[in-house]
Amino acid sequence: MTDDRTAASAASAASAAAAPGSASASSAPSAASASRAELIADTALALLAERGMRGLTHRAVDEAAGLPLGSTSNHARTRAALLKAAVRRLAQREAEVLAPDEMPRPSGAPPDEADPVAGPADALSLALHRSLTTQRDLLIARYELALEATRRPELREFYDATGRGFREPLEAMMTALGSTEPRRHARSLVAWCEGLMFSCIAGADHDAVPDRAALRTGFEELLRGMLDG
Repeated sequence: MTDDRTAASAASAASAAAAPGSASASSAPSAASASRAELIADTALALLAERGMRGLTHRAVDEAAGLPLGSTSNHARTRAALLKAAVRRLAQREAEVLAPDEMPRPSGAPPDEADPVAGPADALSLALHRSLTTQRDLLIARYELALEATRRPELREFYDATGRGFREPLEAMMTALGSTEPRRHARSLVAWCEGLMFSCIAGADHDAVPDRAALRTGFEELLRGMLDG
């Protein structure tokens, strides 16, 4: 079953690369390389979710992605390079969980005077619900990479750097909402989300994922408590 799921994930990534508007055989080499790089990274993430860290090898990626043996090694010569490619792709895919018009209000725009918390709570609950329902495998892969980063200083630094790309926008959002301690409040938001995601993916609540309404209520309670405190 895991082989079938890995193959399906790889096939999906390959189909996306071959879709209209993507690189074709006549495209520039850089475009073709980018498509293969995404296929390799997506397949690595699928393998991490299905087989764990021990199941991620260059050969396994080649086989699951349907690539000639040696292709993954040519793209990422070392295991560290392959892991960094997976982290980079993970950040890209997690950043796509919300479309631009679904994002919380940017820091440059004034909040809704009637209820400044409503918009951000709605957007954040949508993102979290999608992660818990349609991107569960991606979360499992992230936990595998996070644990591996505790043993690899070079991966730790890279993993943390990609994570800042998510925390900094939250700090800007909290600043726009009038937080007196935007950095601390943003970290509390991240910690709340991380705890809920782990509980629902690998913990006691793995079979009891909250619906979007419940998540929205949770975000509203958290944000109002921070801003009223």
